[in-house]
Amino acid sequence: MMPLTIVFSAWGFNGVNGFVNGFFIGYLYTPDPSRSISDPLIITGLVLFAVGMYINNAADTKLISLRKQKAGYQIPRKWLFEYISCPNHFGEIVEWTGYAVMAWSLPALSFAVWTFCNLVPRTLNHHAWYRENFEDYPTNRKAVIPFIL
Repeated sequence: MMPLTIVFSAWGFNGVNGFVNGFFIGYLYTPDPSRSISDPLIITGLVLFAVGMYINNAADTKLISLRKQKAGYQIPRKWLFEYISCPNHFGEIVEWTGYAVMAWSLPALSFAVWTFCNLVPRTLNHHAWYRENFEDYPTNRKAVIPFIL
């Protein structure tokens, strides 16, 4: 069962980000008529968002399938799990970075930055937990950003 602190932290985090972005779009944003769907920032942001969403969902699906095997905790293998401990977190960071690029606003950038600041410490904790609990955990596997962190 998930601790209540995590539930309330997630609720607060998403509530504040949703309010800030919604308030900006609803009350402060003025559309720029020069931007269209062919704008390179919109295309780049949309591609990043879609790729991040795919990574996030595919990684979550893999983790769920491991839990269904009921063999206790296991080391996730294959795909991005060969390079990083938490590809689902990496995917979410890529998603919201794509949103920030697409929206090109301070609230959207804030959402991406706070997502990064929220998920990276959690991912580092997950990574440390794997290393402490599995002697055969791959030593070259990074935590959240392939080949970097």
